[in-house]
Amino acid sequence: MEKKDLRIVFMGTPEFAVETLKALVEHQYHVVAVVTQPDKPVGRHQTEMQPSEVKKYALEHGLPVLQPEKMKDPDFVEELRSYQANLQVVVAFRMLPEVVWDMPEYGTFNVHAALLPQYRGAAPINWAVINGETQTGVTTFFLDKDIDTGRIIMQKPFDIPDSADVEYVYDGLMHLGAEICLETLERIMAADGRPESIPQEQLMTAGQTLHAAPKIFKETCEVDWKQSAKQIYDFVRGLSPYPGVWTTVVSPSGTSTVLKIFKATKTERKAEEAPGHIVVEKDTLLIAAGDAYLQIDELQMAGKKRMSARDFLNGSKNLTASRCVRTNDPV
Repeated sequence: MEKKDLRIVFMGTPEFAVETLKALVEHQYHVVAVVTQPDKPVGRHQTEMQPSEVKKYALEHGLPVLQPEKMKDPDFVEELRSYQANLQVVVAFRMLPEVVWDMPEYGTFNVHAALLPQYRGAAPINWAVINGETQTGVTTFFLDKDIDTGRIIMQKPFDIPDSADVEYVYDGLMHLGAEICLETLERIMAADGRPESIPQEQLMTAGQTLHAAPKIFKETCEVDWKQSAKQIYDFVRGLSPYPGVWTTVVSPSGTSTVLKIFKATKTERKAEEAPGHIVVEKDTLLIAAGDAYLQIDELQMAGKKRMSARDFLNGSKNLTASRCVRTNDPV
């Protein structure tokens, strides 16, 4: 099989997916259509409509764009079928119904930002860093009826430095995802559409714990200061720069404000105060975790811009006796 004979429908929405679509276009694969999320309202009055990053790229390169509200909509399914794709490639998109993923003769494969079966779900990059993993990667697999459970075609590992935040890992996996997609397509063409693949169960070992990667919500991002300094350090890395972890700072007078933390440093200094207690030493801001102090390096107070802890301390009032609490904790 040659590239010109392989008709591909690409499905994706965010910037992460653009890199793979770009690789397909630049390597002269025959992308017959692109499916992405409907435009979203933005702005103060929600009157402006913003297209996805994938749509922007597709239109710039003259690719037909489909934006269904519902993937099972009969009109969309009929239009999708009219492109007579041999194969569908999915990157950072939503769950597909069987009528869609089973449509092409060679099926549909997904580029997932984790080493399956670990980190199935919507936020695999965040959770790998939050959990302190030293390695993650990308996987291509054929879609089936359940989320992220299909037969694996290929995997590529990616090391996570201890100092890396989620932005670093996101960028690395975005490019690695494009690479593995191209290699997967080569395998598919070499095998006339039927490449070797293995069930995920073959990669599981007895007693192995599978980590999930559920969607991140605001409440997910609140710091629990009773955890160890290492756990909170990884938590900060796993959600920085976006959406950023947060905590509520309560002053001795009882007033409270929200603090976002974007960068921190682990210390070996054992905490002498209760978890969440703030300690200021010259230009250093420390917060007690469950076992040791965490040094806060970059932060943002409600209504302020993101800044270094040193700049924050230079312009802030005395934080002595202030503490960080979780929602519903006694103040």
